[in-house]
Amino acid sequence: MSTQGAQGNYAGVFEGRIGFGRKPALILVDFVEAYFDRNCELYAGVEHALASAIELVEAARKAGILIIYTNVSFHPSMIDGGRFAQKVAPLRNFVAGHPMGAWSKGLAPRDDELVISKQYASSFFGTSLASTLTANGNDSLVITGLSTSGCVRATCVDACQHGFIPIVVEEAVGDRHEDVHRANLFDMNAKYGDVVSKAEVLQHFAQLQAD
Repeated sequence: MSTQGAQGNYAGVFEGRIGFGRKPALILVDFVEAYFDRNCELYAGVEHALASAIELVEAARKAGILIIYTNVSFHPSMIDGGRFAQKVAPLRNFVAGHPMGAWSKGLAPRDDELVISKQYASSFFGTSLASTLTANGNDSLVITGLSTSGCVRATCVDACQHGFIPIVVEEAVGDRHEDVHRANLFDMNAKYGDVVSKAEVLQHFAQLQAD
């Protein structure tokens, strides 16, 4: 095993960059109250990610970009949660109608924006997301949401595996622990997609609006 730091060890091997595609969509993964309510066991202290996501939504709306929101929603029995729900007991907060599954304050889908409900980590698994992006001509997916190590990572990996360019916005994703957050950003950027700054994405959206 190498004794180098991660950056040095990966240098020259995992340094590829895909870049922005021709037609992006913006996805907001699981921005729900559970991660922002201090009384909830899933509270993650990721208010900064929500603020950045709201800024990106406003820019995407101006540019006419497809905006997709996801949430996790289970049957009251949680039978559709399978092994995921067995493994992660706090997922009980996402039974349909539970207040912790409500959209985060300041972020609400418009009637013309798409909401996809899921039962597992990836926004692609068991949903129509891939078909929707393909039919709409989207070749890239700008990813925001929670948490970096869970549903964001799973969505990034599946975006890559379905042939879409994953663009993960560094300031608009978050996790309950900084070390876990940073490790997963590093890994996604090395192997599956591009981790970019909010400023880069806003600039790209502005250019699309101008065009």
